[in-house]
Amino acid sequence: MAHPDASPVPGQALDYADGTTPLEGYLVHPGGAGARPGVLVVPQWMGVTDHERGICRELAGLGFVALAADIFGKGVRPAGPQEAAQFAGQYKGDRPLYRRRLAAGLAALKGQPGVDAARLGVIGYCFGGTGALEAARAGLPVRGVVSFHGGLDAPVEALPSPIRAKVLVCHGADDPFVPAADVAAFHEEMRRAGADYVFIAYAGAVHAFTQLSAGNDPARGVAYQEAAARRSWRHMRDFFEEIL
Repeated sequence: MAHPDASPVPGQALDYADGTTPLEGYLVHPGGAGARPGVLVVPQWMGVTDHERGICRELAGLGFVALAADIFGKGVRPAGPQEAAQFAGQYKGDRPLYRRRLAAGLAALKGQPGVDAARLGVIGYCFGGTGALEAARAGLPVRGVVSFHGGLDAPVEALPSPIRAKVLVCHGADDPFVPAADVAAFHEEMRRAGADYVFIAYAGAVHAFTQLSAGNDPARGVAYQEAAARRSWRHMRDFFEEIL
């Protein structure tokens, strides 16, 4: 995904930890005086890659301090999709662990100079979209979360739970990996939790519609779609302009 918002300010690796587990994220600060809102970027299942680093630079271009969170651990990166599925499955199957890694990333972001700790948001892609929703479900101290083509399912034992953060879901209307039953259950979850949420389904979009690396063949179930990528980024900008 490429937008005209990329910051010229270079990013840097950021070491932090979840207890005794070392983590390494990627931080971009837009510079300038005054406190800035912060956005935590939760990666897709390959972990922190050029995709997430680019997203952080684009967010910095909009005036946010952006940190790509490390969920798997410093130096722990999938070798390919099969291993990525195993890694992601571990955290989707252990939501308390996933939430701890999200909380660690938020703490690291809040601790950066120039970050307004009262104005925080979370965004995530695919596996990371699930993480963004988990941040809201867990009641982490954020004003809003955005899921891009993320999984919508929640553990039954976690429902219902009040959701105070505002929620934006950017969903591919033809995503074969998110069944209609999950979409219906998500709407019911949001209603029961009293959430202030927006759910946008992009016509013709399948999974990973924001990612150029997904290719251009929607028959595979994963494909980049320029219109959905552009519109979802604009929807995220409008959402954060309102709440941050």
